[in-house]
Amino acid sequence: MSAATILEKEEKHALASREFGFWVYLMTDAIIFALLFATYVVLSKNFASGPSSKEVFDLSHTAIETALLLVSSLTFGFAFIAQRAGQQARVVQWLIVTLLLGLAFLAMEYLEFAGMIAKGAGPQVSGFLSAFFTLVGTHGLHVAFGCLGIVVMIAQIQVKGLTQPVRSRVFRLGLFWHFLDIVWIGIFSVVYLPGVM
Repeated sequence: MSAATILEKEEKHALASREFGFWVYLMTDAIIFALLFATYVVLSKNFASGPSSKEVFDLSHTAIETALLLVSSLTFGFAFIAQRAGQQARVVQWLIVTLLLGLAFLAMEYLEFAGMIAKGAGPQVSGFLSAFFTLVGTHGLHVAFGCLGIVVMIAQIQVKGLTQPVRSRVFRLGLFWHFLDIVWIGIFSVVYLPGVM
């Protein structure tokens, strides 16, 4: 067995270990979000003297946020397909589109938070609003880190090409991005929809 073959085998083993470790990280993140969801459900009717969810939620705004995030998941999927085909330029193009959709989502979330705070519905007003800002803000923070990860991946692809380690990183980043979409669907279904009904 040549030295190159041994190195290649070791690299594959190391990448498999990193992918397993990333799955473990996602499970711990899922536990954090489960706890935040449980906290929100318990506090969702505790309005104190502040506004209720019907008074502060705008479902049309949230529907646009949802569409942006779901389409970004689709475009990340296209980036992964392009990666499988070895089309480096297409991978970068789809990652840029995904990044722009993620940034648009974050901008809309910022506008939503700023608008609520301007109306006197900040996180300090009631248990409901504290739980809402914590859950949705934690998700937004994850999306921001995901956007930063996409920027790093674009740079790595352009500098190193589609090497095996870079492909593995794109795969793991894709898992993270799709996980955030699943969490957002939960937020839309548990927080926003019941909140306006």
